[in-house]
Amino acid sequence: MTDTGEAMLRFAEVETLQDLGTYVARARSLDADGAARLQGRGEVLAAWVQVLPGQGLLGSGLVLGLRVMKLDGAHELDATVPLAAVSDRLARRQSAGDVSAALQLPPMRVTPSWAAISPPRSGWVPRGEVTHVALVQTARDGIEAVARGTPAGAGAAAVASLRARVWGRQLSDDSAAPPAGMALAAHTLGFTGPDDTGTVLTSGPWTRLSLRNGEVLAR
Repeated sequence: MTDTGEAMLRFAEVETLQDLGTYVARARSLDADGAARLQGRGEVLAAWVQVLPGQGLLGSGLVLGLRVMKLDGAHELDATVPLAAVSDRLARRQSAGDVSAALQLPPMRVTPSWAAISPPRSGWVPRGEVTHVALVQTARDGIEAVARGTPAGAGAAAVASLRARVWGRQLSDDSAAPPAGMALAAHTLGFTGPDDTGTVLTSGPWTRLSLRNGEVLAR
């Protein structure tokens, strides 16, 4: 972890900053010690989080969440910061009665391996659709399977192996169906609503689930 000074994010609306807080809190429910990669380009912020870690040299099984937000004015930023530090900054804003739409990022920088892996920007081919009902049911079934299959005292390696099996399964028998881990991301990060249908796309080893409130990417 390094300290490289503080950067300022200025959002188009204070509600957008509050949305970032909700997103960070949801991501922390998956990994309390996780991080967010914040990429500001012009008036757009891309906020990346890891939902499931990848394994091996190719990072197979990696699942990332992406939320895009509107900024006020041009930004040029690429910083990976601890989720806990962002939550702390947001809590301090609230306690101080700060109602502005600006957030000074914490100075700490982290370098998780997933932050160095960038999905392709083009070449995505539509493969099908998946409903909100299917995503939520798959996520709930997987959460239950992991809880049921993790006995007291189970080692970290055993838990990681179980999670990889559960979340690596496809949503259906369709060869283009996304892995169940993408349903976990969509459901937990709040990307899908009752009337939503997600679009599944692929590009090389990557699968992308495009939803109204965010994107999930896996490889």
